[in-house]
Amino acid sequence: MDVEVIKDNLKTILTNVLSHDNFEMKDELTAKDVDGWDSLSHMVIITKIEEHFGIKFKLRDLNKLKNMGSLIALIQTKI
Repeated sequence: MDVEVIKDNLKTILTNVLSHDNFEMKDELTAKDVDGWDSLSHMVIITKIEEHFGIKFKLRDLNKLKNMGSLIALIQTKI
């Protein structure tokens, strides 16, 4: 799947979970850069990503994530 398609899907998921789109989708984006992205919303975001793409993340994979770029790369390995 194309990186831009994944980014568009992720932006939609984040916007729906966080109820705003006050962020720019870029590889360097982290949770601390986005208002309302706390530990609880993080779990919801991960679950929505798994449901949307039909994938399952392993805890060790999630622990290695550094930013949006690494999340996109991980999604690409799973689909």
